Amino acid sequence: MSRIGLPSPMPTVMVLGGLDLPSGYWLPWHEHDCHQLAWAARGILSVNIGERNWVLPPTRALWIPAGVLHRTGATAQTVLRRIYAAQGQCPVRWPVPTLVAVRPLLRELLEHLGSADFEEGARLRAEAVAFDLLEPVDVVPINVPMPSDERALTVARAVIADPADRRSLADFARDAGASERTLARLFLTECRTTFGAWRVQARLRASLPLLAEGMPLSAVSRRIGYSSPSAFVVAFRKAVGVTPGAYFDG
Repeated sequence: MSRIGLPSPMPTVMVLGGLDLPSGYWLPWHEHDCHQLAWAARGILSVNIGERNWVLPPTRALWIPAGVLHRTGATAQTVLRRIYAAQGQCPVRWPVPTLVAVRPLLRELLEHLGSADFEEGARLRAEAVAFDLLEPVDVVPINVPMPSDERALTVARAVIADPADRRSLADFARDAGASERTLARLFLTECRTTFGAWRVQARLRASLPLLAEGMPLSAVSRRIGYSSPSAFVVAFRKAVGVTPGAYFDG
């Protein structure tokens, strides 16, 4: 884990330019002395904070408060825009990671801030508008905690490797070397949820990169083990708070 600081003094917002991330690449776990808006101008960005997961197409960004340990990666060829805000000068006071809508005006302004050579007053005015355009999206992050017990971990890894696997916990128990009752107890104590609820979260997490890439709902549903698109949409909305379309809509 590393702690990354920025030059001081700095303007309210500093856009350090683009960082190309190849598909499958992850930056190491780190934290910042300042706030960050994680946004991909192109591609699909993933952010992990603890056991919570966000997948961000260009229509979404994630506000990460200063001091929050996280890692950032790409599920496709991605251009990351590194946007930071100094704590003492920032008008945004969100204390927790917050999903943000990136509509066309905000997108253009962020690109402008990253490329233009501003006079200080003009820059501050443009930054103020950018802050005004930060629109939170009310969603619940997908949470997939991993058990530590090897028997339960065997089951968890099997589900993650194939979210469409329809085997019951009793079926998994034969491969894991533990009884169904023991596995159920392990998921409840180590993951703080039932196996069924845990598998829903794992399936939904697996759906995010597919949805971000534009895969049709019918194909996504089959890929992650749902019998129909409507069943998948109901599960997604119940867990996340919005439909898949609303999650990614720009």
